[in-house]
Amino acid sequence: MAAEDPSERNTLGGRVKRYARVGGAVGGLAARLAGSKYLGTKLDTDAHARDLRDALGGLKGPLMKVAQIMSTVPDMLPPEYVEELAHLQSNAPAMGWLFVKRRMAAELGTEWQKKFASFEHDAAAAASLGQVHRAESKKGEPLACKLQYPDMSSAVEADLRQLKVIFAVYRRYDKALDPKEIHREVSARLREELDYKREAAHMTLYANMLSDENEVHVPTSFPALSTDRLLTMSWLDGENLLTIKEAAQKKRDQVAQNLFRAWYVPFYHYGVIHGDPHLGNYSVCPDGSINLLDFGCIRVFGPEFVQGVLDLYNSLLTDDADLAVHAYETWGFKGLTQEIIDVLNMWAAFIYSPLLIDKKRKIQEGDGTMYGAKVAAEVHKELHKLGGVKPPREFVLMDRAAIGLGSVFTHLAAEVNWHRLFNDLIGDFDVKTLAKTQKAALKKAKVPETE
Repeated sequence: MAAEDPSERNTLGGRVKRYARVGGAVGGLAARLAGSKYLGTKLDTDAHARDLRDALGGLKGPLMKVAQIMSTVPDMLPPEYVEELAHLQSNAPAMGWLFVKRRMAAELGTEWQKKFASFEHDAAAAASLGQVHRAESKKGEPLACKLQYPDMSSAVEADLRQLKVIFAVYRRYDKALDPKEIHREVSARLREELDYKREAAHMTLYANMLSDENEVHVPTSFPALSTDRLLTMSWLDGENLLTIKEAAQKKRDQVAQNLFRAWYVPFYHYGVIHGDPHLGNYSVCPDGSINLLDFGCIRVFGPEFVQGVLDLYNSLLTDDADLAVHAYETWGFKGLTQEIIDVLNMWAAFIYSPLLIDKKRKIQEGDGTMYGAKVAAEVHKELHKLGGVKPPREFVLMDRAAIGLGSVFTHLAAEVNWHRLFNDLIGDFDVKTLAKTQKAALKKAKVPETE
C-alpha cells in the first residue's frame, strides 16, 4: 500500500484554502442575516434560503452534509430554510478520471488496476465527501468502490469552524434553539465519516444486526481492497426510491415496513441507529426488499437513552406527565420548566402519534408534503417565546432519523399499522439485556469507540 499523502492530513494550508472557498460562499449570506437584525434592513427569507441552498450545494464536503442534516430536523431552522435545504442532494459533479487514478494509486499503489478485473472510469454516484465507482473483482464479483475526495480532513475542520460562526449569527437572530450541542454532535459524526475503516466495521455490524431481516440487504466489505479513504464493497443492484412512487399501494407499504425495520431493529435491539435516512443511502429491489448502502453516519446510544425513548412513548400512552419529564431528563434536557415541557410534548405527540393507535394509517395526516413542518414551526415559535432550549447532542440524530424516515413514508403515501410494527419491535424490551447485546455486537464487528 502506498504511503500516506501528506495532503490528506488536517493541515493549516488546507484549512486556509477551505476558509477562502466557504467564506466566499456563505459569508455574505451571514452578513445579510445579521444586517436584518441589527441594521433594520428587510430580509427576504425565502430568497436568503434559496441563496444559502445554492451556496452550500456548490461546495463538496462537510457543509453540504450539514445542510442535509439541518434540512431533515425541521425544528432546527425556520420553514422556508427547511424547504430550500431539503432540495440538496448528494449528487455534486464527480471528479474526473485523472483524479481517480491519482487517488487510487495513493490508496492501493501504482499498480492498483491489476487488483481488479475491471474498474469503470465514470463515477456511478457522487456525494458530499466522496464518489462511488463500479468495478469487478478478480473473481468476477461486482464491486462498489467509494473513494474519498482529497483534503477532506482539512475541509471538515475548516467547515466546522465556519459552521460555529453561522450558528452564532443565527443564534442572535433566533434564540429558540441553542445549537452548541448540535455542533458537538455534528462535529463528532463528520470526523467519523472520514474513516472508511470505521465505516467497514459499521457495515459488518449492520449485517450482523439485520441477519434475520430477509427483506433488508447489507453489502460486504473487501478489506484487501480498502483503506482509510477507500472502501470497496459488494455492489447491490436496486432502483431509486422515487421509481416506486406510483407503484401499487401494497408494494409501497411493503417498502415502508422494510425501511422501518431496517432503521429500528438495530435501535431497539442494539441501541444503534443509522443517522442518515437520505434517499441516496438505500435502493429498492424488484421484490420490494431494500438495500442499505451507506454506513458513515452511525450513532451508538447508551441503553438508558433507548429506555428514555420508550418511557416517553409510554408516558403518552398512559398520560403520565412525570414519566415524560423523566424521559427528557434521561436524554439530557436540563432546566425544564412546565412551559417548555408542554412545548416538547407537542413535538413528542406528533412524532409518536402514528404509534399510539392500533390502526392502519398514513404516517402524517393531512395533505402536507413536508413531514412535521407545520408542527415544527409552532414548536419553534413557542420555544422562541420561552427563551429557547438546548437540545442534548444525542437527540440530534434520533430526531433526524424519525423526521427523515417520516418524510420518506409521506413521500410513499404508505398506509401501515405503525402501532403493531413498533410493538413487535419493542416486545419484552429490557435495558440490561440491551446493554449486553450491544456490547457483544460492537465487539464482534470490531467497531471503534465513539465520542
